[in-house]
Amino acid sequence: MKKSTRPIPEGHHTVQPYVVVSDAAQAIAFYKKALGAEEVSVMPGPDGKSVMHAEIRIGDSMIYLTGENPQWDAKSAKTLGGSPISLHLYVQDADALFKRAVAAGATVKMEMMDAFWGDRYGKVVDPFGIQWGIATHTEDLTPEELAIRAREFMKTMGQ
Repeated sequence: MKKSTRPIPEGHHTVQPYVVVSDAAQAIAFYKKALGAEEVSVMPGPDGKSVMHAEIRIGDSMIYLTGENPQWDAKSAKTLGGSPISLHLYVQDADALFKRAVAAGATVKMEMMDAFWGDRYGKVVDPFGIQWGIATHTEDLTPEELAIRAREFMKTMGQ
């Protein structure tokens, strides 16, 4: 066994999302179809059927997955009734990926819009209860421009 010379493995980042889903094998198949994910590795569970650990890549980012496991107190967003966490994707064409995700079975949480912060943005929830923000950055705003737009947006929301 060769000792690593890198404290962070090649292709990984300092922060890696680790998502618990009800069925990791089904989730991997969905993410491939809906989001263009690439399967990097899958470690089967002791039963040979479940997934103990998997790694997928979307764009230049890795996401770790595992199935629910009571021994590790690993519960999915579905089991918990939702999640306070949303994964945010920046892509070349947010509208196209949004449509692809919905066609694959994601539920629309927020329709695509030209967001005040300079993104084309929408949000979906996948069949496993994970929220995905899908965006294409369209404008570079100064802090002053962003503050003005945020105030204007809040007025439309009655705040």
